Amino acid sequence: MGSESRSGTRTVVLTVVVTMLFLAVGTGIGTWAFYDRLNRNLGSGGDIHHLVDEPEDAADGPKQPLNILILGTDGRDCDGCSIDGEGGSGGSDSTILLHVAADRESAYGVSIPRDALVDRPECTAPDGTTIPAASDVMWNEAYSLGGPICTARQTELLTGIPIDHYLALDFAGFRGMVDAVGGVRICIPEAIDDEEHNIFLPAGTHNLRGKQALDYVRNRSSTPNADLGRMRRQQYFLTALATKVLSAGTLTRPSRLASFATELSRSITTDIGSVAGLADLAGEMRNVDPGSIEFETVPNQAFPEGDPHWGRLRILPEADELWQRMLADRPLRDAAAPASPTNAPTNAPTSTAAPTNPEVSASPDDVPAESVTPEEREKDAADNGLCSTA
Repeated sequence: MGSESRSGTRTVVLTVVVTMLFLAVGTGIGTWAFYDRLNRNLGSGGDIHHLVDEPEDAADGPKQPLNILILGTDGRDCDGCSIDGEGGSGGSDSTILLHVAADRESAYGVSIPRDALVDRPECTAPDGTTIPAASDVMWNEAYSLGGPICTARQTELLTGIPIDHYLALDFAGFRGMVDAVGGVRICIPEAIDDEEHNIFLPAGTHNLRGKQALDYVRNRSSTPNADLGRMRRQQYFLTALATKVLSAGTLTRPSRLASFATELSRSITTDIGSVAGLADLAGEMRNVDPGSIEFETVPNQAFPEGDPHWGRLRILPEADELWQRMLADRPLRDAAAPASPTNAPTNAPTSTAAPTNPEVSASPDDVPAESVTPEEREKDAADNGLCSTA
């Protein structure tokens, strides 16, 4: 992947999704019939029922920041999607809270693990069903019970941050997106031989298509970091997919781009009601350099073996600093902070275990670049099922 974009996993999922759809509508294939078809394909999960008051833009002042919830979901009820014997629980496997600055010049994202235990507020599902409040429940349970609007409400309870929009991308539907662009090249460091879930992928660099691509983003049993590793690989794959879409081989072939846009629109659920609305959102972010978008995982810690919550994660109090930065529209790190490897290659680590406590998830972006050794990068890559560039 060395020849591809150095923005790596810092090209957050929103940039991937919105830019793709914006390009598809604006590059000569946007006839009314095609545009209307994309609109009809878009899924609507309903409006957000806020726990936190939304600030209003000043009539003659700067805009407010944008806080957008990005969800990678995994519905398994489609034909051929139940590759590991699991039903269509529809949980959110990947969650990123993306903060776009009020000046629309910068953005950063914070990822929330699916296995983190949190409090869930009462919420209303799209069908009108009331989902009761609960304590110490897995993060992704909100989506499986009440969809994205329940997850948005849960995010507001956790962070105190008003969520402006949500955008969910169903991994079960992205096989067609991958095939539309002729596959995606991915480096797999060690063969994945997961008989329990019927996932088998050989080691090496491969052009993944269809079921193989779905297997790659689904697998979580082949690496020590399990769900955190899968989250990293999903971000890695989406970045590689975005690079392929933005390449001349796709942009100069309208039929390929049209196929991709069609498949993408079938995989999206959002509170934004139209392709035009997504294009407007993309326009809001036109001055944000994708390569400058920073990303980190919320500070978390595994419950120790023997604890009733063993196998789950707790979000650490240090997370409050992240939420306060977003509320104050401050950058992810202050200008005086030590230099960090913000231009790391695509499969460089964005979160790794702190050397002094292997149960705490931290980010090498919190550590001076020179203190992250090649050996630590290599171990981090192996723990997450990524090829090392150390």
